Amino acid sequence: MTVVEIRPGVARGSIRAPPSKSYTHRALVVGHLAHREYTVRQPLDADDTRATARALSALGSRVRFGRDRWTISPRTRLDRTPSAIDCGESGTTLRFVAAAAALSDRVVRLNGRGRLPERPIAALFGALEELGATIDRPAVGRGLPAVVRGPIHGGSVRLDASQSSQFVSALLLVLPTVTGVSRVDLVGPIVSEPYIRSTLAVLRRHGIRLQARARGFRVPGDQRYRGRGFTVPGDASSAAYLWTAAAVTGGRVRVAGIPSGLPQADLAVLDLLRRAGAHVRRSGTGATVTARKLHAFRMNLTPAPDLYPLAGVLAASIPATSHLAGAAHVIHKESDRREGTTILARAMGARVRREGTGLAIQGRSPPTHFRLRGLADHRLVMSAAVGALAADGRSTIGDARAVAKSFPGFWTALASLRTEVPG
Repeated sequence: MTVVEIRPGVARGSIRAPPSKSYTHRALVVGHLAHREYTVRQPLDADDTRATARALSALGSRVRFGRDRWTISPRTRLDRTPSAIDCGESGTTLRFVAAAAALSDRVVRLNGRGRLPERPIAALFGALEELGATIDRPAVGRGLPAVVRGPIHGGSVRLDASQSSQFVSALLLVLPTVTGVSRVDLVGPIVSEPYIRSTLAVLRRHGIRLQARARGFRVPGDQRYRGRGFTVPGDASSAAYLWTAAAVTGGRVRVAGIPSGLPQADLAVLDLLRRAGAHVRRSGTGATVTARKLHAFRMNLTPAPDLYPLAGVLAASIPATSHLAGAAHVIHKESDRREGTTILARAMGARVRREGTGLAIQGRSPPTHFRLRGLADHRLVMSAAVGALAADGRSTIGDARAVAKSFPGFWTALASLRTEVPG
């Protein structure tokens, strides 16, 4: 385990956002489904996106890794023997690759590490089975290991969207390529809905036609992905930590490189920071957050659940009671993020109580310095680092290596914005 020590400091400066993880995943899948040479420009090179690239290689694509572009091309000959795919700890990899694997009659065994075998996937497996796939999986409690064999065809399915938007995105990516018209009807509360809009934006850019309905989609089949590449935008999820660092430390941070034409769920952080009293200014492809006197806020995080730990850190830095609502599905992420947020906020000196599926957090200013080791969730580690900058003394956090899952350059980016407090 790698432990990092963080001294309090003010976050100031300008930086370009790293590439988006969610759009890199989507572009890789499109490249695989295009069945011709395809270039992903400015991809995020992180543990999760590498897991998707490796998985698609096992499904029949050749992926060549360059510094600022990854090239995907179909293999001339595909080995028909059963394939074993390690999805790492990436939920996106598992869900997208499960759907892609169901397109052929080849036997594909899916597995994963960490908490991935326990993360939800039954609703997606059920939909794929309704469309013609055969899936062998554990009887109860776990989704992995699973063996997938297609091919799927067009048809009508009812899909529970209350646990992950990735179930919806996985189907929308593959169904345009199968024979027949498909209809996907969504049941239950729809969580993380902006991520579905991200998928729709990628589909439109590649000439894919579908009709959105009140709670679902009609997807014509036998379509082909057009275009030969995609440029990945800057990542609002990564920028969120840098903007919040400015707000809680009394600083000013501009993050550029996030175009407005591609939806991103975690741009909701700008609304969150406004609600808490920070000044936010959007201009061009970036946004600047300037600290002001912060006050309590209330935020429903169902559309942007990855912000949950960061919102907890923001609340723990404010000497009033803030409320984190919604996003009940955060307990199914890489860790139970509601519990992790509670532990982190209390370590910062806040009082925390449960409110239904949400949290009420009474913070303090400045927060208490803390020692937290053994954190395995990348979003909890990065959120803890932001809180440490605002604390009243040196804090230690481990495992610092967890950030490689989504933002490998996090520690460098945070250091580039820090101004140390004298003494």
